[in-house]
Amino acid sequence: MVVARYPPPLFSVAPMMEWTDNHFRVLARIISKNAWLYTEMLAAETIVFQKGNLDRFLEFTPEQHPIALQIGGNNLENIAKATQLANAYGYDEINLNCGCPSPRVVGHGCFGVRLMLDPKFVGEAMSVIAANTNVPVTVKCRIGVDDYDSYNELCDFIYKVSSTSPTKHFIIHSRKALLNGISPAENRSIPPLKYEFYYGLVRDFPDLTFTINGGINSVEEVNGALKKGAHGVMVGRAAYHNTWQVLRNVDSEVYGDPPSDLTRRQVLEKYTEYADSALGKHGNNRPNVRDLVKPLLNLFHSEPRNAVWKRNVDAAFFHCTTVKQVLEETLPIIPDYVLDSPASRVPPSRGDIFADVDDLMPSPYKLNEPELQYA
Repeated sequence: MVVARYPPPLFSVAPMMEWTDNHFRVLARIISKNAWLYTEMLAAETIVFQKGNLDRFLEFTPEQHPIALQIGGNNLENIAKATQLANAYGYDEINLNCGCPSPRVVGHGCFGVRLMLDPKFVGEAMSVIAANTNVPVTVKCRIGVDDYDSYNELCDFIYKVSSTSPTKHFIIHSRKALLNGISPAENRSIPPLKYEFYYGLVRDFPDLTFTINGGINSVEEVNGALKKGAHGVMVGRAAYHNTWQVLRNVDSEVYGDPPSDLTRRQVLEKYTEYADSALGKHGNNRPNVRDLVKPLLNLFHSEPRNAVWKRNVDAAFFHCTTVKQVLEETLPIIPDYVLDSPASRVPPSRGDIFADVDDLMPSPYKLNEPELQYA
């Protein structure tokens, strides 16, 4: 399923638009050596039409491996060209977005989660991607769309895509998407989580690999999902908003590595070296100091003086010309014990969020081959 030289994707950080950019991924990799990292979704058309400026969109530091590129699109020719162009950058996986509910994507773009309504096209797209790359190909999807939300309909999608393409790994966001009337943010909270659908897929498709996503906020919950039988766990906004608390113990508690003595002061020293070397790299003062400091703003989540530090950082943007200057000016307000302790604050436990899964498991999938042939 994955390139052998890297650990399996027991833990991954979800692709998130405007968040999991190159800079955040550098920070995440400094904290965790094993977590799989995903890019923001890039439209295939963006890659194709920015052919002369690809470094801005596709370049990443070598330390970011293992890393997956997520693309979106509904044009097979552009998907093929985008895959070919991405090959030169050496990603470890290419993922097709079939889960984004943003109106910009499912409306004008007609891709993202809307592709779940067209599994035939998804199978064709995955075959095109696989034919143009030598790395594993994966799909990230929801458990349903609008009224297309039964367990059997989800299984039909998985069966059709996996049987008509080389796709053997699906990342399942355990909520359905509602295409009309609610925002992308509401689509991450209003539709209920149905982890039982995910575990049903694990049971009913033993030859495939599934990563669970949605509502998992801590390493404790990651290990709870794995213990329940998940093949892998993807964490989204919790990894961004609580970067240190979530990523700090991934290597030791999920992958079994020896505990690390890494501190946030050391993280900042390593990140600053990268950040100041990246200033203005793409011209027109981009990335600028504000771009490069943005991933750091959640590093002290829930710690003393965090709010004051953020206000001071915001003021420093007006006169500081390097990330190093910003941090030298603002970090003294953060207590030394926060900066120099290798420990992370353990979030309050929510208990076993998978406790009811066994009682809610759907009936086993029944394949209706004649219907699927004409779907």
